[in-house]
Amino acid sequence: MKAVVIGAGEVGYHIAKFLSLTHDVIVVEKNEEVARRADELDVQVLAGNGANADILASILHDVDILVAVTGVDEVNIVACMTAKLIIRSHPGWRETKTIARVSNPDYIDVPVTSRAQVGVDVMICPELALASEVAEVLSTPSAIDTEVFAGGKVQMMEFAIRSDNRLVGQQIRDLKLDDCCIVSAIFRKHEIVIPHGDDVIRANDHVVVVGKPRALEELGRIFGNRGPHRNRILLIGCGIVGFYLAKLIDKDENADLKIIEYRKSRCIEVAEMLENALILNGDGTDVNLLREENIEDMDVVLAVTDNDEKNLLCSLLAKQMGARKVIARADRSDYVPLFEMIGIDMAVSPREATVNEVLKLTMGRGIEKLATLEGEKAEIIEYTASRSSKIIGKSLDRVKFPKGALVTMVVHNDDTIIPRGDTVIREGDRVIVFALSSAVSAVEKFFK
Repeated sequence: MKAVVIGAGEVGYHIAKFLSLTHDVIVVEKNEEVARRADELDVQVLAGNGANADILASILHDVDILVAVTGVDEVNIVACMTAKLIIRSHPGWRETKTIARVSNPDYIDVPVTSRAQVGVDVMICPELALASEVAEVLSTPSAIDTEVFAGGKVQMMEFAIRSDNRLVGQQIRDLKLDDCCIVSAIFRKHEIVIPHGDDVIRANDHVVVVGKPRALEELGRIFGNRGPHRNRILLIGCGIVGFYLAKLIDKDENADLKIIEYRKSRCIEVAEMLENALILNGDGTDVNLLREENIEDMDVVLAVTDNDEKNLLCSLLAKQMGARKVIARADRSDYVPLFEMIGIDMAVSPREATVNEVLKLTMGRGIEKLATLEGEKAEIIEYTASRSSKIIGKSLDRVKFPKGALVTMVVHNDDTIIPRGDTVIREGDRVIVFALSSAVSAVEKFFK
């Protein structure tokens, strides 16, 4: 398989690095310094504008996927449009799937969509995807991550276990989970545990649970939720990500939202578009301002400025001053584990939505949804079993599933099933699999 990545910034570099492990990759980048960084990877680097028709015509004849992820929406869209036009003018050339990263709300109003009419097979708004992800987490105060699978029939939640949690020291079999919930993984420091009944929960573990959404709603009381109350939220930074997020929170009747934004003109602009939020003109690192706004009473503090270092400082201040949960935006991939290592509850990156969509297109048939966890050390993947899938027609105890992978949930017609050894996968079933990244390629073979 051959891929073209246009733009070698943080998102493009990360995509090229991943794809280069198993595919031939060409990176197109006009910035010399950024291109030199990409040249360290096992990829071919071309200097130039990725929307240039001559450059695209010279490389597209056998390309399977083109990913345009520069920082300029119009360049990404034009690159995809031009690629499609070039391919259509050469009937013998391979059909190329195109993906464009787009941030401007004038072009996109949902996290992921298709604009096939203008040559973009998949259009992704990383900022809106991030905002939607965080908004989902806010609905369950003790959760630090959440994803929905199988058209809403299955949900994944990740919970952080604090040192004062009553679950510390308990075995998995003693959790008294609903029959339609299963613990898929435990993230413990640098270790990923696929748990058994006798595994013990420890302080600072992150526990991943998969189950029916209605059942997971009740898990908050087990994992440390407080009783019902209005959610007090402080949002620091109201750029593109902050505004998308503020709009989602502003619609929540059970949330009180305060926003701290440094630019006065932006405060005025945002105030005109949000009905219920309180907008404060100030600096999120101003200790006196944070104290005046009673940061110690906040249920959640969200640091989502365009500067990773500022988000880190704001988050550390919020945590030290008593905020219950702190979520920080980290655009640089190597910052995500650092943020969480120093006590920030959740670090989120806009690039993950783009990366996940690219992975779906490159991993083959049958994949409906993919979510990466723990800095891409593990994945939860939704497959649809087809007639040719090797896994169908056999009970799971007869399937030699790879070590490091677990079938966590099966959706058969409208029934959501926690699989047992005698469970048989049938054609058309949706199968939710938790897998370490090292096991993903082996899992794929069962669904081809």
